[in-house]
Amino acid sequence: QVQLVESGGGLVQAGGSLRLSCAASRLTFSSFAMGWFRQAPGKEREFVAAISRGGDNTNYADSVKGRFTISRDNAKSTGYLQMNSLKPQDTAVYYCAARATSTDWYYKLLSWYAYWGQGTQVTVSS
Repeated sequence: QVQLVESGGGLVQAGGSLRLSCAASRLTFSSFAMGWFRQAPGKEREFVAAISRGGDNTNYADSVKGRFTISRDNAKSTGYLQMNSLKPQDTAVYYCAARATSTDWYYKLLSWYAYWGQGTQVTVSS
């Protein structure tokens, strides 16, 4: 069974930074596209960023573009989300997701992903 484990969440002041990690196991990580999603209290889970299996193609939600960077290290079977200039509205539980694909492209649809982590809480204080 594929396992994804997020880490790196926490409490940070507005303007601060955090780096989330998503450690994958029981899969050939380089064959999986990956995405980050978030869910704030009372809201639906939403797309944040996605990266192709090779790491060359990325996409971001408009709300995080220019502040967040998605990356991956296939040798370590780990994905990352670097979050800078954090805002209180970034407060949410952040989830990583993955799915095997034969194409080197990114996927933004929540429903496309087959595997999900348990989430990590990010809280940004004003």
